[in-house]
Amino acid sequence: MRIFIIFLLFVSQLAYSQNKQMSLEDAVFGRYTYLMPEKVKGLSWKNARTYTFVENDTLWAASVKNNDRFPVFCLKDLNTLIKKESEFKFASFPNYSWENDSELLVNNLNEYFLLNLDEKEVLFHIKLPEKAENAVINIAGKFVAFTIDNDLFVKFSTGKTVQITSDGGNGIVNGKTVHRNEFGINNGIFNSPGGNFIAFYRKDESMVKDYPLVDFMARGAEYTPVKYPMAGMKSHQVKLGIYNVESGASIFLNTGEPLDHYLTNVVWSPDEKNIYIVELNRGQNHMKLNCYDINSGENVKTLFEEKSDKYVEPLLPIQFSKVNENEFYYLSRKDGWFHIYKYNIKGELIQQITKGEWEVTRIMGFDSQEKFAFIEATIESPLENHIYKVEIKTGKIEKITSDPGIHNGLLGPEAVFVIDNWNSKNVPHKTDLISTKGKLIQNLHSAKNPLQDYILGENSLVTIKTANGKTDLHGRLIKPVNFDPNKKYPVIVYVYGGPHSQLVNKAWHNSARWWQYYMASQGYISFTLDNRGTKNRGRDFETDIHRRLGVLETQDQMQGIEYLKSLPFVDAGRIGVHGWSYGGFMTLNLMLHQPETFKVGVAGGPVVDWSLYEIMYGERYMDTPQENPKGYQETNLLNYVSNLNAKLMLIHDVQDQTVVMQHSMRFLRECVKQEKQVDFFVYPTHPHNVRGKDRVHLVEKVSRYFLDNL
Repeated sequence: MRIFIIFLLFVSQLAYSQNKQMSLEDAVFGRYTYLMPEKVKGLSWKNARTYTFVENDTLWAASVKNNDRFPVFCLKDLNTLIKKESEFKFASFPNYSWENDSELLVNNLNEYFLLNLDEKEVLFHIKLPEKAENAVINIAGKFVAFTIDNDLFVKFSTGKTVQITSDGGNGIVNGKTVHRNEFGINNGIFNSPGGNFIAFYRKDESMVKDYPLVDFMARGAEYTPVKYPMAGMKSHQVKLGIYNVESGASIFLNTGEPLDHYLTNVVWSPDEKNIYIVELNRGQNHMKLNCYDINSGENVKTLFEEKSDKYVEPLLPIQFSKVNENEFYYLSRKDGWFHIYKYNIKGELIQQITKGEWEVTRIMGFDSQEKFAFIEATIESPLENHIYKVEIKTGKIEKITSDPGIHNGLLGPEAVFVIDNWNSKNVPHKTDLISTKGKLIQNLHSAKNPLQDYILGENSLVTIKTANGKTDLHGRLIKPVNFDPNKKYPVIVYVYGGPHSQLVNKAWHNSARWWQYYMASQGYISFTLDNRGTKNRGRDFETDIHRRLGVLETQDQMQGIEYLKSLPFVDAGRIGVHGWSYGGFMTLNLMLHQPETFKVGVAGGPVVDWSLYEIMYGERYMDTPQENPKGYQETNLLNYVSNLNAKLMLIHDVQDQTVVMQHSMRFLRECVKQEKQVDFFVYPTHPHNVRGKDRVHLVEKVSRYFLDNL
């Protein structure tokens, strides 16, 4: 009898564990912590036949040939070794990179250690000041360049520190990102390959009007203005400086006028004699690849140009050949799709290497003789990402990953093996070792499904046509938990819809957000559609929205609504919509342009009037208000407030420097003038989105609004 009772308890516990409902905490915190699939930590290639990874505070190595693993270095030994140089102690094994087969670079926020593991010695150690930011190390030069406040510094392994600039402040910024991080820009310091020079951005934004932000948490509140150039207004001006490490002298490249053009994708020539910059006019429809002499600062030549009647958006720098330093590779969309082109330094096109109506999403690398390129691309489908081997001479392509899904590769030295990290709808995460001939060598790790104990709504992909019937649009539908086809359910449309986004693909759970599963557990259908303007669909699909942001996107989203209305289990009278940032803009678009369709909406950080948005992004997609007055008028949501007849909540962050609070304030003022009732909530201290523990509050706020009103 006792055994029988224990058995019943076991069975009941098992049944309970397999029927957990998604909670708000699960949806918010779990997504990136305990409900995130486990992955191999610190994967890297040590050499062509050995890869390394971190496990239990130890750096391990494994042989490709037989998978024999052996410890390379443990945390205790690491701290013992660096103790001779520093008082700092690592709490866990840090991020690392192999400089060669025996030299390992590790660092914390302010200290860098280059170690020789064979000799068990510290080759050099550099400790930065506490206020240092934007640090970039150069192994060849044995230095780290960094910024403090708005000036640039360099510290050498000898302990010597040099202040490179001294004019920072009052609108002058050195060594930091510029152009609001558009055009693939993610840093402002560019060390030369041999460590003899440091290139750096110098931004003058003194002519840009201060935008008022207030820190309400200080007693009496504090004025904390930022520079925020709005579309059509004065923009900042950028130069590129060159610091000579040996002489200590700096010059600035003569990049010419107008001064408010864009300097992007900075690359050193292998011989350090020249620097290459992709320069873009402020109108963003004319790009030049320019070469400069770093001694004189003069423009040597323009290698090639690209023009468009809409916009050109350079995102990746040129990549010099390791076999022939007079040649380089460039990823461009000039034929309508991202493809690889090979040029020489005269600017002559040698060949277009890849072709077709699909996108190269990444150049992984090349074999040692550069007979083959290894890429990630969307050849199979815009919903998938696979790894391919491309013969450079002929353009012949061979697929080397097989399972459907999203694959990201780490190409090994000599290009014989690839570590393939991938996932798909039903595969949380796998790490496979494959050959560059497409053969699976072995599975290195398969993650357990962290959602296996949860009961979730059915998740499926759908394909819908644009209104003209010519173009496919991809969507994702999640049904409620315990779905009954004879019932009618309310729908929440989760939308973003802006450039560089893709919310629907064949990743794990079709890239659904756990919040959508939470709402499915509350009896709601969740629906998401990628409209025209989103990525991985080619230039024409993305640029169709030019000068009329929100117009075609709304048309496409309504095609999704028509699909939903065709389903017998959808309650067409209970459709809601939610999005943030561009998604907030789209939420308002849908509610104001289709007021008969949407019963409830929550718009977070919404753009309301594109003339209030920043120059780089805004002018790319809308041109200036002076050039496109009709487009700005057509897309200004203040002009459609009279259409509002549903429940709407606006949410905005007080310290938002991306979509400034002015958008919501103007919208609310117009609602008051037209006697339209709107709910409004703000998050003090937060910038453009709500992070940390406060995010649970945000998600609960959004969820309750739908639970109470839809």
